[in-house]
Order: sequence, then structure tokens, then C-alpha cells
Amino acid sequence: MQTSVTFKNLDPSDHLKSYVSTKLDRFDKLLDNPAEAQVVLSVEKIRHIAEIRLKGDRLNIVCRENSSDMYSSIDLALDKLEKQLKKQKAKIKNHRQGGRGEDRTEKEAAQPAKPENPSPQVIVQNLEYKPMDIEEATMQMELISDNFLVFRNARTNKINVLYRRNDGDLGLIQPTG
Repeated sequence: MQTSVTFKNLDPSDHLKSYVSTKLDRFDKLLDNPAEAQVVLSVEKIRHIAEIRLKGDRLNIVCRENSSDMYSSIDLALDKLEKQLKKQKAKIKNHRQGGRGEDRTEKEAAQPAKPENPSPQVIVQNLEYKPMDIEEATMQMELISDNFLVFRNARTNKINVLYRRNDGDLGLIQPTG
């Protein structure tokens, strides 16, 4: 990483330059492409200010910290820089995947391939249903990952189906008659 250190209202020190350079070298593993770091160390009255600008390919991060000690200001600024860099990398990675996380790819891999048989196959699944109110069924629906819940309505004593709609709401199927 190319690093330039500038001093304002402060005597230039080789020790501070080497301290900043060694601390910034640990960020090379987080960067995909070469980057350039511009560090400005300044003193205003009793405040020691460290400002770091990191520029690279699709990357522009600026962080500024101040404290009563120059070394602590540098450390605080580097911590802030690391957080911003990790956040930026996660954002780029998520954007490259098209907003898809691992959840979607796992679901696609778990689905079996559809057979080329034109007639649909009937799969029988036995369900146990218990009497409950509609409110209790909606709470139960939030806890399970299925798209539907079959239950006996405690008020009407009839079988109802609560299902998850495409828009995120819940639908209720009740028999009439």
C-alpha cells in the first residue's frame, strides 16, 4: 500500500511515519486491489487529530479521529477505517451476488429436479391438527417455516387453513355451510 504522511502544526517524526505505515500494512489483506493512503496528523491546541483517506479501485474511505494523544488518535482512526472497509467489502460482495444471500442458493439446491412426466404426482401427507384460536394460529405461523398451517378453529370447531401470501400477509381459508 502506498502511504503518504503529512504533518500539520507538528514536528515530522520518522517514528510516527513508521507506526502509521506498519499499522496500515495490515489492511493489505482486506483490499483486493492496490490502494493509496493519505494520512494527515495535526495538532490544534490540545487535540491531536489523525485523518486517514484510503483511495482505491471502487473505494474511497475517509475517517477522522481526535484525542489527547497522537498514537491513540491514530489507533482510533484505524479502527474506524477497518469497520468502514469491512462494511464496504460486504456491500460490494452483496451487490455482486445480485442481493442474493446464501439462503436462496441453499433453497435452490435443496429442491429436486422436476421430472419430465407430464402428469402431476400426488404426494400424501398426514397432518395432526389441534383446536386453537385464529390469533394463536398466527403466532404459530410466525414460528414455523411452512407456508401453511392446518388447525381446528376452537370457536367454530371446523378445519381452517392459514397460509402465507406472496405479499407477506397471511390468508385464512374457512369452510362455509
